[in-house]
Amino acid sequence: MILVTGGAGFIGGNFVLDWLRCNDEPVINLDALTYAGNLESLASIKDDPRHIFVHGDICDRALVDRLLAEHKPRAIVHFAAESHVDRSIHGPGDFVRTNVEGTFTLLEAARAYWTTLEGAAKEAFRFHHVSTDEVYGSLGPNDPAFTETDTYEPNSPYSASKAASDHLVRAWHHTYGLPVTTSNCSNNYGPYHFPEKLIPLMITNALAGKPLPVYGDGQQIRDWLYVTDHCSAIRTILEKGQVGEVYNVGGWNEKPNIEIVHVLCTLLDELKPDVAGSYSRLITYVTDRPGHDRRYAIDARKIERDLGWRPAETFETGIRKTVEWYLANQEWVANVQSGAYRQWLETNYEAR
Repeated sequence: MILVTGGAGFIGGNFVLDWLRCNDEPVINLDALTYAGNLESLASIKDDPRHIFVHGDICDRALVDRLLAEHKPRAIVHFAAESHVDRSIHGPGDFVRTNVEGTFTLLEAARAYWTTLEGAAKEAFRFHHVSTDEVYGSLGPNDPAFTETDTYEPNSPYSASKAASDHLVRAWHHTYGLPVTTSNCSNNYGPYHFPEKLIPLMITNALAGKPLPVYGDGQQIRDWLYVTDHCSAIRTILEKGQVGEVYNVGGWNEKPNIEIVHVLCTLLDELKPDVAGSYSRLITYVTDRPGHDRRYAIDARKIERDLGWRPAETFETGIRKTVEWYLANQEWVANVQSGAYRQWLETNYEAR
C-alpha cells in the first residue's frame, strides 16, 4: 500500500488513476479538497476497494500519524501543494502553510513512522517528493536547460515555497537518513486540469466564445509534459530511483505560450468548428503578470540514462488527447466552473 497526498488534484488525481490501472496495490489518498481538489475526477474509482480516500490536511500531524500507523504504507508520494503562481502573488500565506509547513509535517511523521520499521520494510520504505522546475528560476533564450545540479533561484512566492520544501526533503535525508527521492517536473497538461491554467483555460474560454488572454507578448517558453508521462516517471522512480537523488522530468517540448494557444485554436477549429470563424479571433493580449519567468526548460537526460524513462507522448499526440478529453467531458468542466464539484464529497463520500 502507498499513501498519496493531494490525490484529488490534477497531477495527484491522474497519478492515482494511473497507479490503479497499472497494478493492484491499494492507495490511501489524503487530500484537503481545497478549490483545486476535485473528487469528480476520481468518479471512475469511487467504488474501488483499492482506493481509500481520506479528507484531511497534511498539516494535521495527528491524522498523518494515525494513517501511517493504521495502514503501514511502503511509500509516501507527496503531491499536495498550492501551485498557481497568480494565486501565490495575491495570497502567499497559503503557499507557505501548505508547501512548507505541510511538507515539514509529513517529513516528521514519515521519520517517526520509518524508525518503527524493521528489516526489509525499513529498507524498502520511500518518501517521494514531487516538485517543479520553477525552483530553478528563469532561463535566457540561449541558456542550457535546467539540470538537477542547477542553483535554485525561485522568483515567485509559489516557486519559493516549493524550493523551501525541496530543501527540507534534502535535509531530512542527509540529517536523519530518511530514504527520500525528489522529482522536479516541467509544465503538465492533460485531463482533469483545473481551468485556471493556460491550456484548459484556453479550451474552456474558446468553447464559450470568451477572450483568450495571453500574457505580455506570449513568448514565454515552457517545456510541456503530458500528465500520464509524469505519472509513469514517478512510478519508475519509486521502483528504481536511488535514495537521496533528484530527477528532472520533462517532455522535451519547449513551446512559447502563443504557439500553444494557436495549436489549441487549430485543433478546436478541426474538432468543433465555430460558425463565427476560427477560434484564433478570440486571442487577446493582456498585461503581463509581475515577475513572469521568461523560459523554463528541463534536461531530462539523467532519468533516461539512470532509470530508462522517456515520455511516451509527443506534444502533438498529447495535446490532441487533451482537447478531445475536454470536448468529451463538458459536464466535468461545467461543474468545476459552477462550483458544483465541491458537493461531490458530501453526495458521494459522507455516507460511505
